[in-house]
Amino acid sequence: MYFFKTFTFINMSAVESKTKYIFVTGGVTSSLGKGIISASLAKLLQARGYSATIQKLDPYINIDPGTLNPYEHGECYVTEDGAETDLDLGHYERFLNVPTSQANNVTTGRIYQSVINKERQGDYLGETVQVIPHITDEIKHCIKLLGEDNRFDFVITEIGGTVGDIESLPYVEAIRQLKWELGNRCVVIHLTLIPYLAAAKELKTKPTQHSVKTMQEYGVQPDILVCRTEKHLNEGIRTKIALFCNVSTAAVIESIDTDSIYRVPLLMREEKLDLQVLKKTKMSANCSAELSSWEVFLNRLQNPVHTVKIALVGKYVELMDAYKSIIESLIHAGTSNECKVDLKMVHSEHITNTNIQTLLGDVSGILVAPGFGERGIEGKISAIQYARVNKIPFFGICLGMQCATIEFARNVLGMDNAHSTEVLPKTPHPVIDIMEEQKKVSKKGGTMRLGAYECKIESNSKVSAIYNKDFISERHRHRFEFNNNYLEIFEKNGMHAVGFNPDSNLVEIIELQNHPWFVGVQFHPEYKSTVASPHPLFVDFVKSAMEYSQKEIND
Repeated sequence: MYFFKTFTFINMSAVESKTKYIFVTGGVTSSLGKGIISASLAKLLQARGYSATIQKLDPYINIDPGTLNPYEHGECYVTEDGAETDLDLGHYERFLNVPTSQANNVTTGRIYQSVINKERQGDYLGETVQVIPHITDEIKHCIKLLGEDNRFDFVITEIGGTVGDIESLPYVEAIRQLKWELGNRCVVIHLTLIPYLAAAKELKTKPTQHSVKTMQEYGVQPDILVCRTEKHLNEGIRTKIALFCNVSTAAVIESIDTDSIYRVPLLMREEKLDLQVLKKTKMSANCSAELSSWEVFLNRLQNPVHTVKIALVGKYVELMDAYKSIIESLIHAGTSNECKVDLKMVHSEHITNTNIQTLLGDVSGILVAPGFGERGIEGKISAIQYARVNKIPFFGICLGMQCATIEFARNVLGMDNAHSTEVLPKTPHPVIDIMEEQKKVSKKGGTMRLGAYECKIESNSKVSAIYNKDFISERHRHRFEFNNNYLEIFEKNGMHAVGFNPDSNLVEIIELQNHPWFVGVQFHPEYKSTVASPHPLFVDFVKSAMEYSQKEIND
């Protein structure tokens, strides 16, 4: 009897997980596109009928990117469960059309915080806490968390940074251990650069050889090499790379520069990256990678019928990654309308009453971006006034909606010095004020109103028709809100609050009467737009901008 129970327990443990783990590392240089390669591979596996998820392991010591300046790290992406995460998670969701969570982004800060907390609680029973095994065990735990209960056939883990960085060493060591423990359930893909020297007219493989050698010195042999290049790799180069890096020629995958990130899954399918992964994990490849809907999207993206110019007004416009999700949402919406969105990035700090016509006179839509702080806010307010007066389609997101509220209070309601208490704490007209539950918050990291919240939409509103539903759920990232003490006077003068959180009565959506398209939202719709499901607000905004453009031509 006892033997039977023991045997059953061991047997269950042996088969508790069949999940395959794929690691994507980078070499030679940063910004080669590990996130896009990871998302493309996951898309191909998904197209073959497998379930896949992707996580990002970031070597920095911040707990999350929530307190990082966009100049440091680009956009902070927010998940449904309220995690502030790396922008690569946006790529994962846009490609796979599957939500991510806090478990999909892990930082060195979180790893060390967890280990230190366990040490303080006495979990290590007096042991000396060290990088190996305690830090690496915590990393392995976070990696395998997504594979519990066989929820996914594949867990793809992207390792941030570049191999050779001192910050990445514990992660590479964790990979070495997992590769030993999991056998053919584990595959390492190394993304590297094959530079082209114009003077010599040659592609050079030496940087890749050195990068792989560094991996080998750490005890990890890559199974597949994905080679980023601006020129095609011939068979001679592939054979040379394979010989010096201990992989098969078929496992040397070309990743050539392309005009769109959305073409990469098709390029990786041509290179048979997914087949290499399936072969090495001993998984069936009987089903073909069917991407017809993706190909339709790409064809419409590459062959638009119309073009419309839209201004994105923000204070980080010189850094495209700061508004990555908004830019991609406009691409999705443009494709849905068979239209190319010609995006004009306008720095809000540069906008003045004397140059606003020059900066915005040629656009058919104005989107005012989210953000924090005083810098550039007056330029955003001026841009909104220009859109309102000239009846140009306007879309305000988070701070963009708050700026629309301030502009209306000042220029329509006659409230001089109306402002947000974030910028002007002693404003006589605090039309935007800090949320009640935020007043006692002193810590910055992870303390905002974050994640998905419900919103009830007024049934007779423009936005209700756009969503075609009365209840929605959208993601948030803010501390300040519309001050409901001013709601009545706004309503009387044509600015209507048409969306409310049913629990807190927080104003979520405003729209302007007698204007072709003037909508502000407190939430971030850009986080939910994907290739398969473009966000309806962006789709309708682009459609309205196209109509405005056509009207201008006819007039």
